[in-house]
Amino acid sequence: MKRWKFVTLDVFTDTRFGGNPLAVFPDARGLSDAQMQALAAELNLSETTFVLPPASPANTARVRIFNRVAEMPFAGHPNVGTGFVLAEQAKEGMLRFEEIAGLVEVAILRDEAGAVTGAEIGAPQPLTVGPKMDPALMAGCVGLTEGDVVTAAHLPIMASVGNSFVIAEVTGEALSRAKPDLARFAEAAEAFPDLGPRRLPLYLYAKNGRGKLRARMFSPLSGTIEDAATGSAATPLAALLLALSTRKTLSVEITQGVEMGRPSILRASAFRARDGVRAKVAGSCVPVFEGVFRA
Repeated sequence: MKRWKFVTLDVFTDTRFGGNPLAVFPDARGLSDAQMQALAAELNLSETTFVLPPASPANTARVRIFNRVAEMPFAGHPNVGTGFVLAEQAKEGMLRFEEIAGLVEVAILRDEAGAVTGAEIGAPQPLTVGPKMDPALMAGCVGLTEGDVVTAAHLPIMASVGNSFVIAEVTGEALSRAKPDLARFAEAAEAFPDLGPRRLPLYLYAKNGRGKLRARMFSPLSGTIEDAATGSAATPLAALLLALSTRKTLSVEITQGVEMGRPSILRASAFRARDGVRAKVAGSCVPVFEGVFRA
């Protein structure tokens, strides 16, 4: 009987049972694609990662990320958490993960005593933007009205730095009462098919003071009714806000997961690079469980 160890941790928090839970298989050699997908569904977390040897010796690992129903090209909290788990493999404080969306560089964060506290990841691609989504269509997915959508800076718009979302600004009051409607999501995905078949992740945010935002992410068609912390959405948001400005850099603190009882803090930043606007996101991690899968 073969055995694969896994660990779980809470990401984008320094408090156990806060943040976004993640499962990591630090050595997934021998697991099939079907087993990885089945394990992600069984663990029933927003994502699970599987660590494999890299294709290039210059990199640390190949990291595969699965949500409950499919493999993902890139995701935020899985990379932060996997970086935390593999911190001892870092060279000069850095890890390099090969992923479908590209290379993800991970900087290990430590406290004054040298203990690992979390990680900062660089999104694998520069910002790209796609079609704008009708505000009324977007709002209906989460029980809001067109009047709840703030369009002064931008309309709801598809944006990506490795994983695509529809990003929309709403009022603070509307953000608190947003509630996903699965039937409306399915209808909207048919009307707005740009993110792929039956896929429509919505990332809503509201201003929360100088340099601070509140956010919520809903993706019920891919099995995540609501996500407690979404680094792969925080990064394109930071990049989008910078792209809409004349600034060279931007930093923002994003609070997410409050309505779920799992408060999370994401520190997102963006900067202008030769190939476009790039983004990073950082956060803390807390270990929770260890286990073994036998097959």
